Amino acid sequence: MKKTTVLLATLFALTSPMTSFAATDHGSMPMDHGTGSMKMKHGSMPMDHKDGSMKMEHGGMMSMGELAHEEVVDGVKATFRVIDIQQKMKEMGMKETHHIMVMFTDAKTKKMLSGGEAKIKVLAPDKSEQTKDLMGMESGFGSDFTLPAKGKYGVMCKFQLKDGKVHNAKFWYTVK
Repeated sequence: MKKTTVLLATLFALTSPMTSFAATDHGSMPMDHGTGSMKMKHGSMPMDHKDGSMKMEHGGMMSMGELAHEEVVDGVKATFRVIDIQQKMKEMGMKETHHIMVMFTDAKTKKMLSGGEAKIKVLAPDKSEQTKDLMGMESGFGSDFTLPAKGKYGVMCKFQLKDGKVHNAKFWYTVK
C-alpha cells in the first residue's frame, strides 16, 4: 500500500499542472487518516483494463525526465528514464528523490511490449542497496528511489515480459 501511495503521489505531482498542484493544500487532499494514504475514487486515474497499468496524458511519463540508458537485451530494447522528484517529494514529507522508469520495445518491430514484471536494484556510492518491484504504468514500469548523495549509482534491472524469459540490464547513473 505504501508503494502505491508514494507512486500515486509522484504521478500526481508530475502530471498535474504546476499551478493547480501548488494551489492544493494538504487539507484539501482526500486522506485516510488511519493509514495516512490518499483516498482515490475508482476511475480517478485512467487505467488500461487489459494489463492494469496506469495511462498518462500529454506524452506520458516516458517522455519525462532524463534519458539515462538504452540497451538491447535478447531482442528487447530497454529504455530507462530518471526524473528528479526530490523537491515535490520533500514538500509532501517523503524521502524519495528520483523516479526510475523503464519502457520495453521489440528491437526489430519497434512495438511496445507491455505486461510482465520488472525489478530494479540500485547500488549507492556508499555501497548501500535498494531493491524495488516496479509498478506497471502507461507503457512501462517505474518506482521511486532515494538517491540522496552526489555520485555514481549502479542500476540493475531484472525483467520478465510475456515471452516468459528473464532478462537483465544494467547501467551507471550519476547524481550531480
